[in-house]
Amino acid sequence: MRNQRTLLIIEIAIFTSLAMVLETFAKIALPLKFWPQGGTISIAMVPVFIIAYRWGTKAGCVTGALFGAIQLVAGEPAYSLIQALLDYIVAFGVLGTAGLFAGKIRMLMEENNQKWIWVTILSVIVAAGLRLASHILSGFLFFSEFVPEGVPVWQYMVGYNLGYIGPSVVLCCIVMVILLRALPKKYLFVK
Repeated sequence: MRNQRTLLIIEIAIFTSLAMVLETFAKIALPLKFWPQGGTISIAMVPVFIIAYRWGTKAGCVTGALFGAIQLVAGEPAYSLIQALLDYIVAFGVLGTAGLFAGKIRMLMEENNQKWIWVTILSVIVAAGLRLASHILSGFLFFSEFVPEGVPVWQYMVGYNLGYIGPSVVLCCIVMVILLRALPKKYLFVK
């Protein structure tokens, strides 16, 4: 039991760091400035999903929240405590909810049922959808002043955030399916 707890802590540290490396790489490799208030197309959510599948929702949420906190420490803009919580801690923390689908994915994989692919895609979409909701709420509360005149605030916030989260979800779905297919199943799910 103690060895498993130590392994969990080590993996959370490693995968949180990996998420940060992937996010930083994406910012360097694709320096797109379409999103003046932030936003990056990347696969940085993948390490959080892997922890969530391996160790469960709670560990995934901790990993995501730590990833968000490290982004803040690394200098991502924060204009207030609530905005920082919504855009970083909550938004990335909820990615751990992908772990809710881990049992079903594991069962389908053990049965050699290809439906595991669709459940994996659904888990990524649901978790990223919760992240999107957190960013939209933050945008509505703190960034309404940037909305062009005549455009509904909610419409702008959804469009703005979907502009980078949408492509990131597509990339993460592809990467997750490739990884789950390639990794030995005995190492994929600890819980």
